[in-house]
Amino acid sequence: MVENKNLIGYCGLYCGACGIYQGKIKQAVENLRKIINFYGFDKISADLAAWEPAFQHYKEFENVMDGLVKIFGECPACNAGGGDPACVIRMCIKQKGYTICAECADLETCEKVQRFERAKEGSRKIKAMGVDKWAEEMKKKVDAGYCYDENIK
Repeated sequence: MVENKNLIGYCGLYCGACGIYQGKIKQAVENLRKIINFYGFDKISADLAAWEPAFQHYKEFENVMDGLVKIFGECPACNAGGGDPACVIRMCIKQKGYTICAECADLETCEKVQRFERAKEGSRKIKAMGVDKWAEEMKKKVDAGYCYDENIK
């Protein structure tokens, strides 16, 4: 039995394999802030603007980093209230009374899930393997370092 079914997204993605769920954006911002603070860019941004005009917008840049952490810093997973609150797949699944797309007979023809090939692939695997076996497989992959964005290490 899967310990945390909240990591199974409505769409067929495994939230545990998401870089946002894994805290990669928050960590990247924290790492960048450490470097910036070490060099004191916040204190010399006006001087740096003489070399590079973009530094005139340093305060806005800090605000954007705050926004990244605020919106994408921590995600409890879709089924626990995380993810996009206006997700059309989430709304559809709830309206139809399902818990995941794999339960829906319209999966293969659904326009909502068509643009999310990885999610559709996950739903197909859930249908073929069953929720518990698929989630256990995904957990093993994540525990071994897997993330949907393979460019994120």
